[in-house]
Amino acid sequence: MYDLDSLTTFADVMHSGSLTVSARRLGVAKSTLSRRIAHLEAQLGQPLLRRQANRLLPTEAGSLFLGYAREMLQIAECSQRALDDLRAEISGEVVIEVHSALARGWMARQAEHFLAQHPQAQLVLRTLQAPPMASDANAIYVWLGEIDECGLRQERLGWLTYGIYASPDYLSRHGTPQHPRDLRRHDWIDRLGEAEKGMVLRHPEHGGYPLPASTSRLQVDQLVLHADAIVRSQGLGLMPDWMAQLRLRHHPGSLVPCLPDWQAPAQPITLLYPYGHQPRKIAALLEQLRHAVPEAWGIATPASPGLAICS
Repeated sequence: MYDLDSLTTFADVMHSGSLTVSARRLGVAKSTLSRRIAHLEAQLGQPLLRRQANRLLPTEAGSLFLGYAREMLQIAECSQRALDDLRAEISGEVVIEVHSALARGWMARQAEHFLAQHPQAQLVLRTLQAPPMASDANAIYVWLGEIDECGLRQERLGWLTYGIYASPDYLSRHGTPQHPRDLRRHDWIDRLGEAEKGMVLRHPEHGGYPLPASTSRLQVDQLVLHADAIVRSQGLGLMPDWMAQLRLRHHPGSLVPCLPDWQAPAQPITLLYPYGHQPRKIAALLEQLRHAVPEAWGIATPASPGLAICS
């Protein structure tokens, strides 16, 4: 009996021609892929791959075996799908990793709803500080910000627009900026070095206004801490408009939008999950998340690049 992981590895390396590329796509170490292929070759009693320059090429046996390997993987997927469909109840563990900006409010509510709807399911919720990579076949990811190809299927959930906010107390002491050029004389609360990269604010009539890189007196790595610092009058800061409105709903008057006609580039919110057929527990959570997108996430349109919020 051939190991499915070994068959998956062989088929992927045949497609990519590179252990490095396949390791990145499958989310495992190159040494693990090498061991899997060696084990498969030992079972078959023939070499399947040969190295030429910087690529791995199939031997005659490898080319012949590839079709059978793909058929076996397809049969395994179909059989798993049939077994999953036999289950009348969604059960088992699901791992979901979410960008920290979305975990506390939106995702926490979705987790509670999912568990209430499916009493036999278990949910592991983790926060993400870096873009995800394919590693867990039972995991779902939600990321805020641009993301490259990472071996996972990517589905856009929406966009977050960004605005500049301050507390009423800060503005009463330091004045309200009337133009982006005025921001240079204000204290700036930075998140993940965004001010150090510079940014472009855009106006519907006046176009873009580039702000040069600047030094921030306070830098934080969490949007919640960032918002708290703004509310406590530590300076101005860039916040997702959706999050600012949520805070204002619970704490009226705590924030004031500055330069409301000028906007930083919107950032995408992306749902990521493994390719192929999904177990029912994964499919159920994916469907719930698709239907739970706040209306505010859908009103943004992608702006020109000018600010790297999360990458």
